[in-house]
Amino acid sequence: MTVKSLPEGLHPDTLAVRAAVDKSQYGENSEALYLTSSFVQPDAATAARRFAMEEEGYTYTRVSNPTVSSMELRLAALEGTEAAMATATGMSAILLLGMGLLKTGDHVVCSQSVFGSTIRLFAGEFSKFGISTTFVSQTDVRQWQAAIRPNTKLLFAETPTNPLTDICDIQALADLAHNAGAVLAVDNCFCSPALQQPKRFGADFIIHSGTKYLDGQGRVMAGAICCSQRDRDDVFMPITRTAGMVLSPFNAWVVLKGMETLSIRMQAQSERALALARWLECHPAVKHVYYPGLTSHPQHALAMRQQSASGKGVGAPVLSFDVHGDTPEVLRRNAFAAIDAVRVCSITTNLGDTKTTICHPASTSHGRMTEEQRQAAGIGQGLIRVAVGLEHIDDLKTDLALGLDTLP
Repeated sequence: MTVKSLPEGLHPDTLAVRAAVDKSQYGENSEALYLTSSFVQPDAATAARRFAMEEEGYTYTRVSNPTVSSMELRLAALEGTEAAMATATGMSAILLLGMGLLKTGDHVVCSQSVFGSTIRLFAGEFSKFGISTTFVSQTDVRQWQAAIRPNTKLLFAETPTNPLTDICDIQALADLAHNAGAVLAVDNCFCSPALQQPKRFGADFIIHSGTKYLDGQGRVMAGAICCSQRDRDDVFMPITRTAGMVLSPFNAWVVLKGMETLSIRMQAQSERALALARWLECHPAVKHVYYPGLTSHPQHALAMRQQSASGKGVGAPVLSFDVHGDTPEVLRRNAFAAIDAVRVCSITTNLGDTKTTICHPASTSHGRMTEEQRQAAGIGQGLIRVAVGLEHIDDLKTDLALGLDTLP
């Protein structure tokens, strides 16, 4: 791939709109969308060299595509990594990570508070191939340390977690992993590189669901692994070339353009989230609010240190809160009533949109987990998650009050 030459030392906001492959011969200012499955070769000998990976050049979109390359270059520039590998979804990025790094007999240590599908992938699908996983407290470094075995190859965390916004100490986990001869992967979906760059704290791999804030408007599915150039070329590329969990050029183009406004969206949405979290803390129907931007959050200071890529610590745009109730049945009924009353917020499990979304994690995003797994993760029937968009904050408060004001 050819990379557009840019001056050294550019700020992330500049890279977000400028990092891409070279313009075509037509000199387009907006990056081109290459909707093609294959690429015509100048001659048979060149085709042979390119298919053998002996010469740079595009051959087939399952292997690489200029639009996808631009998306990868831009994301890597924002995360501060050498390279990125785009995938069809965030979950396929985690699948690719496991396929590239793990083999039968290997062991993984994973936060018990990660996204429900991530838990199912490690505990279910990977276990079919002889890969074992130990799930530990997101915030207790001692549990991570105790869980490490001689065959541990990977530590996996997301920070903040979905939906309780627990924060892990990235540097501490990176040190544990490296001292044990393992690597650390961090899911950076909630913060994005606009707020947090895990590589600065020692993470080896950064996972993204581009479906969320990288796109920013809930339009397409996408994922990526940010990593070294060697890992991209030698570990992950051979797998995607064979298995085909690649990102489509159209989806890559949408995410590429979404990243141009990532910084200003994340700042604005995080400011609204903090204001909403403070309002919820004072509402009598709310038992507890989970948001790293609040001083009441147990990892508030750590979050402010790690989530400061924008220049000041913020809590990211996602928060959760518990409503009151005496039994699981009452908690679920009250949560449903609060959700069903909204008229502005969208009742959907996706997040990262400019439109505020609201959901009941225990019955949707984490509904396929066992009750034991949900309890370990702290996800009760009274928990509601809100991913704050760009609506006016007063309208969001009024909308949530429609249901909350009716609860006992």
